[in-house]
Amino acid sequence: MATRKAPLPDICTLTTPKVHGVLERLYKRAKAVDQAALDAANPVTDAMHGEDKFKVRSEMLKTAYLPVPHDVGRLLYMLARTHPCAMIVEFGTSFAISTIHLAAAVRDNGGGKVVTTELNAEKAAQAGENLREAGLVDLVEIRVGDARQTLRGLEDAVDFAFIDGWKELYLPVLKVIEPRLRPGALVVADNLASAGNILKDYVDYVGSEQHGYLSVQVPLGDRLSVALRLGSR
Repeated sequence: MATRKAPLPDICTLTTPKVHGVLERLYKRAKAVDQAALDAANPVTDAMHGEDKFKVRSEMLKTAYLPVPHDVGRLLYMLARTHPCAMIVEFGTSFAISTIHLAAAVRDNGGGKVVTTELNAEKAAQAGENLREAGLVDLVEIRVGDARQTLRGLEDAVDFAFIDGWKELYLPVLKVIEPRLRPGALVVADNLASAGNILKDYVDYVGSEQHGYLSVQVPLGDRLSVALRLGSR
């Protein structure tokens, strides 16, 4: 069971030379390769539907980092630091840029766990290496496969969730982890601006108190949804 220890004072793992260096390397690499990978994948997968789309897109974007912007990463760290988080769940590991921000918060909170899931096994392996280089791998469990399956059966109550994988799966994945969200948990979702039409069902769902959420949208990066879990309805 993930347990939260007493917070460690005056520590910001995120800005230590080791972690900062890894993040800067990953952001630099993302800037160099992502646009070409997206330009190749988008025309092929935008017209696709169904389960094949996720598999094809995952393969075509296996070299793409798809990072959260710097400011969004820092916001994730800050939210996880100020919100008591012993158990964090992430949908969409990629090369672990956002995972590093979340794991740094867990470290600075005094302990806990990040469970993250990635469809592409090659990416998951490299994410593990990046976390190891950052000195945070001991705080992270990477699950490889479809998040609708890999995130079933979570043992611990979830304090914080970050949803940033395939957009069509935001709501299905939320519903998988929803039974484990404790009242007061935060659920953050990215890319509302660029994928607004696809994410309408998700936004409407967390925007309804009838579903047990109170939410706001944050105009940072590609626009975020931040939802507070009020409890089961």
